[in-house]
Amino acid sequence: QVQLVESGGGLVQAGGSLRLSCAASGRTSSNYRMGWFRQAPGKEREFVAAISRSGLNTDYADSVKGRFTISRDNNKNTVYLQMNSLKPEDTAVYYCAANARIMTTLSGGYDYWGQGTQVTVSS
Repeated sequence: QVQLVESGGGLVQAGGSLRLSCAASGRTSSNYRMGWFRQAPGKEREFVAAISRSGLNTDYADSVKGRFTISRDNNKNTVYLQMNSLKPEDTAVYYCAANARIMTTLSGGYDYWGQGTQVTVSS
């Protein structure tokens, strides 16, 4: 089992940047494919980005391609989401997730979730 704790959220103006971190404890995080999801008020949780165990393969939602970058440091058991050129529509609670089977965009494919961190982008 792995425990996930997100940090780095906050309030930022449109066009600004934030870097989210997801610290994993418990079993070695390098065993897990990792993903970031987000949920805005009144909306379903949606996929943002995913990364393979090695970090060599990544995948992004079309809405964030070119603006967000997912990365990981397995020595630190931490996954990052660098968010640039933020837009008001990026406002949501951002969740980190882990699964041991496959890199996927589907939230149902993840076994472990963090508590989320709020990102608010003002216009």
